[in-house]
Amino acid sequence: MAEVSYARGLAGVIADESKICVIDGVKGELYYMGYPIQELAEKSNFTEASYLLIYGKLPSKTQLENFRAELTKNREIPKFIEETIKKFPKKTHPMTALQTCVAMLGMEDIPSEKDSRETNQKRSVKLIAQFPTLVAYFARHREGKDIVKPNSDLCHAANFLYMLNGEAPTDEIAKMFDTCLLLHAEHTFNASTFTGRVVAATLADLYTSVSAATGALFGPLHGGANEKALEMAKSIGSVDNVDKWFDEAMASKTKIMGMGHRVYKTIDPRAKILKGLLLDLSKKAGNTNQLEVLDKLAEKMAEKVKAEGKEIWPNVDYFSGTLYELMGIDSIYFTPIFAVARVAGWSAHILELWTDNKLYRPKCLYTGDIDLKYVDIADRA
Repeated sequence: MAEVSYARGLAGVIADESKICVIDGVKGELYYMGYPIQELAEKSNFTEASYLLIYGKLPSKTQLENFRAELTKNREIPKFIEETIKKFPKKTHPMTALQTCVAMLGMEDIPSEKDSRETNQKRSVKLIAQFPTLVAYFARHREGKDIVKPNSDLCHAANFLYMLNGEAPTDEIAKMFDTCLLLHAEHTFNASTFTGRVVAATLADLYTSVSAATGALFGPLHGGANEKALEMAKSIGSVDNVDKWFDEAMASKTKIMGMGHRVYKTIDPRAKILKGLLLDLSKKAGNTNQLEVLDKLAEKMAEKVKAEGKEIWPNVDYFSGTLYELMGIDSIYFTPIFAVARVAGWSAHILELWTDNKLYRPKCLYTGDIDLKYVDIADRA
């Protein structure tokens, strides 16, 4: 066969166009609909950013109030799903439960190919509203606790923590968590977003497409990395143990979770913001140990890579797990929380794709045999 060039994993391949998000990996910049992530993190919130992603523009005061009211109104999930969650095996991973429940949402709100963009925008709002409820309900069931119904007096972020823990968070924690959701809401053609777009391009409905994206997020090389980064920091234990742990990790070729990114050639701008939040919360909690471990480990890794003529920096997963733990969140819920945020981006991409849909159909470089002769089963070795 003739030799052809190709990119494994589609690295560097432009598969489609989008106006939703762009990354400048060299400068370490991230934009939602043209707005710098630093400015959104400082001045905006997850609810407003979700509106921006779904509708393509920042809302007026009235539009934001109406959008917030729609999110609040749609927090409840169908009764049959609530009852089904109570029957899930408690050993089930929350991401498996979430993916299943997202697909089930399409059983009651049955989509049609003739549905308008406005109808699917409303479905997107429902998904953003219901993801926290799905995650929190299964978490309560898994822990053998009664579910906590949504509280309409609380904002999106605070309500999730209330349903998860059974008590409302402080305003400070709620604000920090809201910023975390905003930072995770969108990140262009990552694995889960691309999965959602590929499924949606077949004209599968929104629920099926988002369910597929949820499954892609489950993997430890994507959404599960923050949980692994926390486990790594806790296994090191103390900043005094970093040198020994690092040398052993390098000798055994252990991957340093949360370090490096396929796109960013400098520090991930989201990691920079999260580190600031983690520093504030660590100081208030009187426990900066894990942050010190992460900082020294990042320095060690950067030194090693620099000696090889390269650079490496923390990504969004490096600090988020430790931050969530300080908020009192169990590590098994880190990836579902990622989904609670990213559902806004997934929905935005699917809506955008459907304005000018094109089925994804890449080629494959075949490397197997050809023209083999069929051998009768009686004559096979």
